[in-house]
Amino acid sequence: MMRIQARATQWMAALALACAAAFSAAQAPPASEPPPASEPRAAAEPESPAGVDVALVLPLESPAYARAAEAVRSGFLAAADASKSKLRTQVFSHGDDGVLTAFEAAQRAGARVIVGPLVRDDLKVVAAMAVDLPFTIALNQFDEAAGPPLTLYTLPLSIDSDARLIARRMREAPTSAAATQPSVVVVTSDTPLMRRFAAAFTSEWLAGGGAVPGALRFENSADALAAMRRELTRKPPSAVLLATDGPSATLAKPYLGTVPTYASALVFERETIATMRDLDGLVVTEIPWIVTPNAPQFDKLPRRDFGSAALTRLYALGLDAFRVAEAFRDGAPVEFTLEGASGQLTLVEGRQFAREGRFAVFRDGVLVPLDAPR
Repeated sequence: MMRIQARATQWMAALALACAAAFSAAQAPPASEPPPASEPRAAAEPESPAGVDVALVLPLESPAYARAAEAVRSGFLAAADASKSKLRTQVFSHGDDGVLTAFEAAQRAGARVIVGPLVRDDLKVVAAMAVDLPFTIALNQFDEAAGPPLTLYTLPLSIDSDARLIARRMREAPTSAAATQPSVVVVTSDTPLMRRFAAAFTSEWLAGGGAVPGALRFENSADALAAMRRELTRKPPSAVLLATDGPSATLAKPYLGTVPTYASALVFERETIATMRDLDGLVVTEIPWIVTPNAPQFDKLPRRDFGSAALTRLYALGLDAFRVAEAFRDGAPVEFTLEGASGQLTLVEGRQFAREGRFAVFRDGVLVPLDAPR
């Protein structure tokens, strides 16, 4: 069985499991670049009591999460600067065990809205605080049975949302005349993140009336890949979900033939042109900031080149986090929608900001919008 050690999974762990179990596995090195001088309102401590409207709490001092936190911070402050907002914004940094101290400092500063924490374990700590929180927008997914405090909202960059979106698209796709209903096969690798992705897909698929998906286990061997191809050829499904990381998807895709195949782009990090050609025809969900960078809603938002898809997604999350925080200026919004950089955001039940990405497809080694002309 293949052991997946791809850098994409490491970044995803620091990020995508902003919604699930991946944040706790991230091992990103510490941030090496100082905050850009052009970014205003950034400081570790408030300058005066009651001087803050929106506090951003991030693990900028954590060796494991500093680079991820810096990307979010950059996006958040870029959006604040571009909006010309009069909201007073302050950054409160912390290390691995300092999230409570940072939250307490933000509260002493009079913050009406706190954005953070970023890491799932920190979110558990904050949610268990025996004090009243101001409106708090966590950049992770709270999934404990007890539920979060009534003032805590979640804005995760979640792979779960990609799984649900893919399930809905597969269900709506036309099937052959011989098929009474679409059939799907899930190809899964044995990692917690991919098992979570597959489970979220299956749950949505079954909830929509679909039959129990077929299941194949990805293994990185010529014999296993050939056996997978024979099985799919013997009884072709309507579609395949690749619940594998980027390198594994690159290996598996050529063995899937012409069956429509889907995956989450959150598992791709730095694929080369050569390997991306092996992904031709693979449909993925990706953030609009990457798929449609020239969209009109992004005209006034500054871009930054991180050389990393994972950090670019975190930057987009920071952009959206500020605009979500603005919606709490006069109290919690009853309804909220945003064509955001990380996807279409909608406030749903459970005080969650649900995210829907954009569908894109690999063509000739390039990721393009699925509806782009050929």
